[in-house]
Amino acid sequence: MNDEPPNWDFKDRDIAILSELANDPQLSSRELTQVLAEEYGIDVSHVTVSESIRRMRDEGVFREAIIPNEEYYIFALFEFKFNPEHFADNWRDAMEYIRDDKHTLFYFLSDGEYQWKTVMMFRDRQEVSRWIHDCYSEHGDVIANIRNSAVHNVLKFRTDPRIYEDLGTERNDR
Repeated sequence: MNDEPPNWDFKDRDIAILSELANDPQLSSRELTQVLAEEYGIDVSHVTVSESIRRMRDEGVFREAIIPNEEYYIFALFEFKFNPEHFADNWRDAMEYIRDDKHTLFYFLSDGEYQWKTVMMFRDRQEVSRWIHDCYSEHGDVIANIRNSAVHNVLKFRTDPRIYEDLGTERNDR
């Protein structure tokens, strides 16, 4: 994964492609070509659409991930509070342990007392308890507290295509 932020000058075509793929990630470049013509008045070949998708992917404009249907897993939000006494020497091992764990779906830093947060996926509540026990056993010198919340009734689990409209607005504001 490239650590550099994407450097991309968005065209209307790119924004339309991202919007349509967010709506239906399974669209082929031929189907996208037809949608672009019918819905956006953009006339390009499927080869151009395919190349645009490939270039945006290579530049890191969007990421692709396989996310299982929420019916197969339970989701949990974990928040990690640190023990400052041992943090300096051991934070990296703890961070990599959490980041690289198979249960971790989304991992991020935040401000406040609980500075690492992650959304994790488990098959059942017992697996959540085992994970917490193992994490404390392995990295309890760094982690002062794990606060976890069960995520119930996932009501939205997708990117709304309208979010890409902001990219065109930002471009026009420059």
